[in-house]
Amino acid sequence: MKLKSWQEIPIGGIIINAGNSRENKTGSWSDKNPQIDTEKCAKCYRCISACPEGAIKKDKDGNVVINYDYCKGCGICAKICPSKVIKM
Repeated sequence: MKLKSWQEIPIGGIIINAGNSRENKTGSWSDKNPQIDTEKCAKCYRCISACPEGAIKKDKDGNVVINYDYCKGCGICAKICPSKVIKM
């Protein structure tokens, strides 16, 4: 499935059809991207629960990964990280 860019989303970013957020690639809106030092990550997963976009998940090994297709670069994950291993 090809994801829509921000230019293809309806004016104002309004999502007309409920439940279609996976179809709208909003990560291109960001000008900063969080980078995680997975070697130093304590795996507390606070970043996962704090992410307003649901762009942060655990992989099969329990490592934190960011889906940059949906991350808008708000920086909340970096601010909430007690280990300070997420940099913007």
